[in-house]
Amino acid sequence: MFGNDINQAILITLVTFLVSCFIMPLMKWLAHHIGAMDIPRSDENNRHIHKKPTPKLGGLGIFLSFLVGYMLFGIQSIQMNSILIGSFIIVLTGIIDDVKSLRASQKLVGQLLAACVIVFYGGILLSNISFFGFSIDFGILAYPLTIFFLVACVNIINLVDGLDGLSGGITSIFYLTIGIIGFFQGRSGSMVMLLTFIMLGSTLGFLLHNFYPAKIFAGDCTMFMGFMIAIITLLEFKGTALTSLFVPLMILGIPILDTLFAIIRRMLKRQPIFSADKEHLHHQLLGMNFSQRTTVLIIYGINILFALSSIFYTLKDPYLGIIIYVILFILVVWFILHTTIISEKGYRKVQQFESAVKQKIRKPKQDKSK
Repeated sequence: MFGNDINQAILITLVTFLVSCFIMPLMKWLAHHIGAMDIPRSDENNRHIHKKPTPKLGGLGIFLSFLVGYMLFGIQSIQMNSILIGSFIIVLTGIIDDVKSLRASQKLVGQLLAACVIVFYGGILLSNISFFGFSIDFGILAYPLTIFFLVACVNIINLVDGLDGLSGGITSIFYLTIGIIGFFQGRSGSMVMLLTFIMLGSTLGFLLHNFYPAKIFAGDCTMFMGFMIAIITLLEFKGTALTSLFVPLMILGIPILDTLFAIIRRMLKRQPIFSADKEHLHHQLLGMNFSQRTTVLIIYGINILFALSSIFYTLKDPYLGIIIYVILFILVVWFILHTTIISEKGYRKVQQFESAVKQKIRKPKQDKSK
């Protein structure tokens, strides 16, 4: 039984990977044909890192590979129908934005509509949680809370997509981690595991074309990747225990923190939350003279640590998982204090403080030498 489960998971991943690999060249041709090209512009304070026009419909390729995977391996249900309809709305919104830029408010309408399909038609809800012996039933608030969660995940992955291979790698790590946890918990035949392995193969096939130097971008269809992550997280959220929601979110530690820092940074600067800037995590690492490839690999490495801590916490040793979480938290605090990811003013104060401490340490040594 165990062997059949892993063979099925490998088969689903391999088939969708191959479909995605072979469909991406078609997406490049289509992007050129309809004008869905990412052209570097100087009107965004030179925010674009790539130097030449690049096709943007990689996210559509992931979606089409997902559809093939569903047709081959999926089982029809109301929940699955809602996922297909919601995904279509999200991808259509992304395609329109890739061809003709939409305002943030217009994209939000598409995201809300897709989320409402999942919640009201599919009945996929974050209805209650329990922690430390307490239980909270959200009641009617479950509907807006779930919609907010779906829309937030869509935008978190969209915002982090700033370097070749970044969004594809981060989401692939998420799917692989959820797949490992679900597999060892004996849930290989569930719908959430089916979705997970279909998305893993589809995203890895895209990543093959998107890793530096990228031949295709996901474009605003990146929203589909975040949408599926939100759905898988909600379906993975079993037994109403807070930890079952906490673990999938921790796998997304990097994109969640990067988005949180961006919101705080823009609020401190009194800028619109959805405004663009060059202070994201990958910009900070590039500013430390790391190459694009090295920057992406560093972020992969940190994200893998978040994933490993979630695996240890769930499957093997919760205390070891907590220790890794604490170490990662300390590293995050250090990074905040030594970069401008939240505040330039705070960064300068830390530098001044460290400089003053170094001078005080040096002074006694100079006095002794006299």
